[in-house]
Amino acid sequence: MNASAGTAYRRSVDAVASFLASASARRGTSFELARTQDLDELDSALGSLDGRHLVLLGGDGSVHAAIQCLHKTGTLASAGPIGIIPVGTGNDLARSLGIPLDPLQAAECVMSGPARAMELLVSEDRVAVNAVHVGIGADAAAKGADLKKKLKKVKAGKLGYPLGAVAAGFSSPGQHLSVRVDGELLHDGSRPLLMVALGLGGTVGGGARLIPDANPHDGLVDVVLWESVGSAARVGYALGLKSGDHARRTDVRIGRGETVEITAVDGNGFRVSNDGELWGPFPHRRWDVVCDAWHVIAPQ
Repeated sequence: MNASAGTAYRRSVDAVASFLASASARRGTSFELARTQDLDELDSALGSLDGRHLVLLGGDGSVHAAIQCLHKTGTLASAGPIGIIPVGTGNDLARSLGIPLDPLQAAECVMSGPARAMELLVSEDRVAVNAVHVGIGADAAAKGADLKKKLKKVKAGKLGYPLGAVAAGFSSPGQHLSVRVDGELLHDGSRPLLMVALGLGGTVGGGARLIPDANPHDGLVDVVLWESVGSAARVGYALGLKSGDHARRTDVRIGRGETVEITAVDGNGFRVSNDGELWGPFPHRRWDVVCDAWHVIAPQ
């Protein structure tokens, strides 16, 4: 487990650990809880799996970090089906997979659920398991992370990302980016884009249906482009996020494919939010879908 996860409170973790230990004992197997404080400790824990089943307790950031470590060492495919018990802030990958958000129910799923093949979004040495954002999405992640740290002091960390999205939504000027999906030009960069979102999973920020038709098992990445920059349009777009109605707007374009390329046509680099991890700026970036890259334990 990620010992520093925002909402991984001791009571929930202890209850899950007790359940998994008892279930393992009934099956005649063993259970070990590794509390990792940083990436070095996570890397060490993942390097000592020795064929044992891996269960991740944490949020989307924790799952991303573990998958990134396994991908980096070339052991992701051989790690076997991975269980996820969502005790983070957003838990968007769990939502897309239908994994119960209640930790004990998720633990039961880990012990009895089937293995499902998962795709992965890869850009050079980086992977994404749920979603990638450029534009407002990256700005929201940056502002949300700062707010989350401050709000955690009053146990209101979950408000960080929504408030960060609001702040970014009214301050971002947009960026001139060209976007190609499987080589086809979806946007030429002549008009500014407020957001480019690439999704394997359908929700971000704790349930906002940013990419409503995304499916993490279809071998394709869904792409959402938002072109408007006016204040009224920003409000309308934000109001439609919860239900996914924003995708029907005339200022939104949808694409789907195996490869996505984004280029800054004005020479200004763009930042990327990769499952909430910020990196960049880049003048150009390409993402490819890798099918059946790993397996997760999740309901059918």
